[in-house]
Amino acid sequence: MNRAVHEQARLGSLRARLGSFMILAATMQETHAVEFSVTNNVPTTPGGIRFANEIGLDYTKQTLISATNFIWSTFQENTDADRKNVAQVSLFIDTMDGVAYTSNNEIHVSANYIQSYSGDVKTEITGVVYHEMTHVWQWDGRPQTAAPGGLIEGVADYVRLKAGYAPSHWVQPGQGDRWDQGYDVTARFLDYCDSLKNGFVAELNKKIRNGYSADYFVQLLGKTVDQLWSDYKAKYNN
Repeated sequence: MNRAVHEQARLGSLRARLGSFMILAATMQETHAVEFSVTNNVPTTPGGIRFANEIGLDYTKQTLISATNFIWSTFQENTDADRKNVAQVSLFIDTMDGVAYTSNNEIHVSANYIQSYSGDVKTEITGVVYHEMTHVWQWDGRPQTAAPGGLIEGVADYVRLKAGYAPSHWVQPGQGDRWDQGYDVTARFLDYCDSLKNGFVAELNKKIRNGYSADYFVQLLGKTVDQLWSDYKAKYNN
């Protein structure tokens, strides 16, 4: 009797471990369907040296993976059919002006910016990576009707905001001159819109896949984007 109970317990434990392994394998397969690489093209420059010492290749590659999973979740893209068809994402540390830019599936981050940044550079570049990875995965309306550039940048900063990497110098909610001003201004506005309808940004992104229309705001929230902007400004007495 004791032997039978012991065998049953052993089989139960084996099934539990197998189930856990299968879940892990499925997660790894989903994540590693995309190949990620990070290259420091300027390892001997001050910015390249600071990148190596304070951020590193391994951490940055893991951030690409983490950001991808976060973006898929934020956009509610649960299957390959929902997502853009991207097989590889490459990030390069380069000598250049500005902060970073994304071209197709390549992200370029400025070693000059890394060198000159006066705060916690690891946290800052993590936020930059979340922003740039959003450009890799978001729909922009092309080749039909392209979404406004300010909205595209606003969605990328919205993802950075929801991931917890909004820097202290960003505008506060309610600030800004236009809803499509871009970056932090539009990110704050999109966060307001998402508070009116949970999952709004995900649904907007899905619609933009087939081309952009300002009417999407009416379809999803029942008001024009200008009306929503007025409501948003009024809420914060701006």
